[in-house]
Formats: sequence, C-alpha cells, structure tokens
Amino acid sequence: SCFVLLSNLALTCVFLLGCFLALRWYIRDSYRFGGFTQKHVFITGCDSGFGNLLARQLDRKGFKVIAGCLTEKGASDLAAVTSPRLKTLLLDVTDSASIRSAAEFVSREVGQQGLWGLVNNAGRSVPVGPTEWMVLEDFTKVLDVNLIGVIDVTLQFLPLLKKAKGRVVNVASILGRLSLIGGGYCLSKWGVEAFSDSLRRDMHHFGIKVSIIEPGFFKTAVTSLDLIEADLKRLWTRLPENVKDSYGATYLNDYMRMQGFSMNILRSPDISKVTWCMEHALTAQYPRTRYGAGWDAKFFWIPLSYLPSFVSDFVVNVLLPSPKDARTG
Repeated sequence: SCFVLLSNLALTCVFLLGCFLALRWYIRDSYRFGGFTQKHVFITGCDSGFGNLLARQLDRKGFKVIAGCLTEKGASDLAAVTSPRLKTLLLDVTDSASIRSAAEFVSREVGQQGLWGLVNNAGRSVPVGPTEWMVLEDFTKVLDVNLIGVIDVTLQFLPLLKKAKGRVVNVASILGRLSLIGGGYCLSKWGVEAFSDSLRRDMHHFGIKVSIIEPGFFKTAVTSLDLIEADLKRLWTRLPENVKDSYGATYLNDYMRMQGFSMNILRSPDISKVTWCMEHALTAQYPRTRYGAGWDAKFFWIPLSYLPSFVSDFVVNVLLPSPKDARTG
C-alpha cells in the first residue's frame, strides 16, 4: 500500500541520514593539527601509569614534553627512556608553592609562545571502602590530590594556556558518573567533571578547549589490589567493635574477595587506550568534550549511568557483599 511504501521510504531516508552523519563525524574527528615539534605539553603524575606512558608517547611524536613527577626516582627513570627534549620536574599537586615553582619553570620554557597542553593526570585512590569506615581525613587525602590539586594546577597554568589558545585535558573516571564505592575517590571525580564543564564554558571565549577523560578499570598503581586491600585492613582495624559486629566477622575478607574478583575481570592491562584519548584531545582540530576509555566504560559503565538508580544499585549489590545486620534485619 501507499502507507507502507512511504514508511519504508522514510526509514531508508533516516538510515541514510544516520550513516551520513556518522561518516561526517568520523572524518571531522580525524582532522589533526601539525607542528607538534613547536608545541609544549605539561603533564602531572608522570611517575607511572597513564602519565608516564603519555609522556613517552608524546615525546616520540616530537612534542616538547614537560613531565611533573612526585619522586626523583620517577623523574630519573622517565628521563632515561625518553629524548633529551623531554624535561622533568618535581611536583606535589597538594602544595601550592610546588605548583607555583612548576608554573615558573614551564613559563621560562615556553616563552611568549605559551603552553599548548595541560594534562591533569596525577591522582590517588585510597582510602576507598564503606563510607562508615572513614573519617574526614580519609576524604581530604584523596580530594586534595584528585580535585583541589587539579583546580590549583589549572588556575596557575591558565595564563600560559591563554597565550597559546591551548588545551586542558582532565582525567576523571567512570566513577565520576557512578558512585560505586565509598571514600573520596568518587567524590573527587564527580568534582573533576563539574569543574571541567564550567572551565570549558568559561574558556571557550579565549579559544581554550577542555576535554574530560573517563577511563574504565585499568591496571595501574591507582587500582593496585595490594594497595587497596592493605588500606581496607587499616580502616577495619581501627573500627569500634560494635561497628565490626554489625558487618560480621567475615565481612572484610568477603569484601576483599569479591572486590578482587571483580577487579581482576574488569581491569585492562592496555593503558594505551587511555593515552590515545589524551593524545587525541591534544592533537585533534575538534577535540571531544568527553572520552570514554576502555570497552567496559563505553559499553557498560557509561550506559549504566543513564539508567534508573535502582539498576545501578542492583549491580553494586551483586559486586559487593551485604553486612551481617542487613542480611538478618
């Protein structure tokens, strides 16, 4: 019938339009800047993990990389495997004086050209665990690095970025969309998301682009099970006996066992999936606002973040054990 014919024609037109838009986005996404050898990029947290790999990756491409490291060993190890072009400096993102010193060093290096890229990568995960196990200091330890440090570094480097009409790349997490664990980590990453969004809108007028990286689970120092489990034991040990009793004698071991099982399944060893996103944000003519890094982020965690809360609550309840009082109440 005429109605069926028109319906089929409309569906075909919608399909072709979708294909055209997807192709156009793919082509636009592939456009890159040239002249990398004249561009300076400053990266925090380069002792290991994402920051270390990104520094080496950009150095191979000819960028003038300035790598901020927390330790002298991290700085010397990185310098040993990169070109003389790469510079290292010691940086503690929780210390404004250390950040100011880094900004002065970078300013001398970049001159009037300005800073093309700032990658806020430095971060920590622990303490993480049930919220009731925490004290205020446990939250601030993480927030000082992952959020306040990001804000402080960005504010002190903005004048250099404005000169170059450069890029800011902030490392958040899928835990900036879904709060799966207690402690400061999820809070800090939600904060990075909000800070980055407001910064992007404010800096748009000055030609500065801001991108957010949202990694899934990867094998780095931040997700080290040894580190996380040792800190969980510390938190458990200091709990009052009545609180321990409410969770049950086996809860800590059950929690670590189920967490370890989940992390071993989810964590990817290929951290280049994250550094590719960072590189794209620094080199693309049209960088994306957000980059989901890793298959678990793209196809599980980020879609889950759009579903009703009872769905994500169900997933968390499957991944972690219930306290004794909750089972018997």
